[in-house]
Amino acid sequence: MADAPRYKRILLKLSGEALMGPERFGIHPPTLHSIGAQIKEVVALGIETALVIGGGNIFRGLAASANGMDRASADYMGMLATVMNSLALQDALEAQGVLTRVQSAVKMEELCEPYIRRRAVRHLEKGRVVIFAAGTGNPYFTTDTAAALRAMEIHADVLMKATKVDGVYDKDPIGHPDAKLFRRLTYMDVLSQRLAVMDSTAISLCRDNRLPIVVFNLHKPGNIRNVVMGEEIGTTVEEAA
Repeated sequence: MADAPRYKRILLKLSGEALMGPERFGIHPPTLHSIGAQIKEVVALGIETALVIGGGNIFRGLAASANGMDRASADYMGMLATVMNSLALQDALEAQGVLTRVQSAVKMEELCEPYIRRRAVRHLEKGRVVIFAAGTGNPYFTTDTAAALRAMEIHADVLMKATKVDGVYDKDPIGHPDAKLFRRLTYMDVLSQRLAVMDSTAISLCRDNRLPIVVFNLHKPGNIRNVVMGEEIGTTVEEAA
């Protein structure tokens, strides 16, 4: 592991389910506090940190549309769920002394700032954590795609995808003990093998802009810091050398 951080500016993608902890839905306060503590540890290193959070712990638009709800309406409801999660994480971070701003792609100015790219970058330069809420503001796009888009807009050095397993496998490791962990993949590997990293739109966006993706286990304490410091954990997705 290097003595100096590998990355200066990161975008961390969290699933909504990451906030559930042992619960079946909603937000688990001790888990929220633990995630906040990991982020605080990274901010203390001087890393400019932005986040995108999903909303699956509260509402899943894709599942609702599969059950007959209009897809656009379902996706807008999912965006609202991401705002709730973003406000919860903001509260957890500020309770630990980390200055945080939430910027929403859907305007709700009584709750958070509207998304303005230059303002977001300025917050990062001042050492504030920026949480991007409401996805891209458009239906039919996932929060994975929103994470890739925002990472590009703020010129992040890496997109860090936090999961509940150690990286990307050839099959689901939870149901298959013989699943193989990949340490390095190319974008085309992910697309051609249909590996469950992020949706194809997000992967293609990262490929076109040569943004590396690191997929790692959020639930191992210190892993966010370990990735930032250059420790070889999880799976790295990037262009072939």
